[in-house]
Amino acid sequence: MSTEFIQSGEQQADEARQSGALAGVKVLDISNLLAAPMSSMYLADFGADVIKVERPGRGDEIRYWGENKNGVGLYYKIVNRGKKSITLDLSSTLGVEVVKKLAADVDVIIENYRPGTIERWGLGYDVLSKINPRLIMLRVSGFGQTGPYRMRPGFGTVAEAYAGFVNINGAPDTPPLLPGFGLADATTALMGAFLVSTALHEQRRSGCGQVIDLALYETLLTLIGPFVVNYDQLGIVQQRVGSRLPFAAPRNIYRTRDGKYVSIAGSSQAIFERICEALEVPELIGDARFRDNRLRIANVDALDETLQAAIERFDMAELWERFITFEAAISPVNDVADICADSHIQARESIVAVDDEEIGGPLRMQNVVGKLSRTPGKVRHGGSRQGEHNHEILVQRLGYSHEFLAAHGIDVRVPAGEMT
Repeated sequence: MSTEFIQSGEQQADEARQSGALAGVKVLDISNLLAAPMSSMYLADFGADVIKVERPGRGDEIRYWGENKNGVGLYYKIVNRGKKSITLDLSSTLGVEVVKKLAADVDVIIENYRPGTIERWGLGYDVLSKINPRLIMLRVSGFGQTGPYRMRPGFGTVAEAYAGFVNINGAPDTPPLLPGFGLADATTALMGAFLVSTALHEQRRSGCGQVIDLALYETLLTLIGPFVVNYDQLGIVQQRVGSRLPFAAPRNIYRTRDGKYVSIAGSSQAIFERICEALEVPELIGDARFRDNRLRIANVDALDETLQAAIERFDMAELWERFITFEAAISPVNDVADICADSHIQARESIVAVDDEEIGGPLRMQNVVGKLSRTPGKVRHGGSRQGEHNHEILVQRLGYSHEFLAAHGIDVRVPAGEMT
């Protein structure tokens, strides 16, 4: 084998590592807030070229969500990482014209307006697919594009209650509990990225695009588990059980002697037995109340009481070592400071730092989810300044003049080194 051939192969492999698995895929993200933009975040993580469209002036609402540093929204930096930002009023003649021009050359458009909105603007799939028959459109909405609730406004909080999650979340003697983060949005985002990847695979075979209709409640409805089939076949309506699970025991949060908390689950018989050995209560293995999972569920109050009494004989550090020795499943209940300091998190590079000029230094955030051995994902940069790429996209690529854009209220700042 020639040296040139080997070098060529190594060069191609290095290029693949740098560019990512979705290199060459072009995405136009005209959505806002969380679920749909997070879908394009996952695509950008693996190398897709994503153009993010924001309203002139205020920009995406997520710029104003949560905490900020010197007026710069930190949540925006994560959700819109790896994307280019341009500003357009999508309801204007210019906005419609630009989207049509960009649609001719992209693989995917992502939107999350209420059904009928983009059609009213003249940007429906019927219009854009005539420009580009290969176009895939991901449409994220509260209740989907069909059905009697299709026109209702919907956000993640609404979806979490509607899908049934809130009703089963919390302690038995307390009101239903909303999650402490955007659960419906986050799960929808993952499903959106998966469905786009699925449609791209089919597009390569057929040469045709299609519409992906994704409602905010749908993914969470499936992820909740067997509560539908249990109701259908047995008439069971799942209730709130705190940190327990209705289908496996033990599974709960327990307090150690030094006042810390651990999460323990005996999801298989072997793991349950190892837990008993680690806690020096081997007699529980043969106890008639706890011999198998169904018996443990039926006697879960007694089981949890016994396990709590055993656990509180140990400090966290000793308990951790005992569970490692006996290969039983356990985790401390971490807060974010614990996570950032954790040696395994650091070794796995689950949190990454990227330089950010707008913040004025390194910015740490969660890294790409999953590790591809040959074409890994990468956080290329945090969310861009609003309209940072107007010059590159609107002027250099599409040919609009600065004067024309300024007359339409679009700020075009020429980056250093690109003055003409």
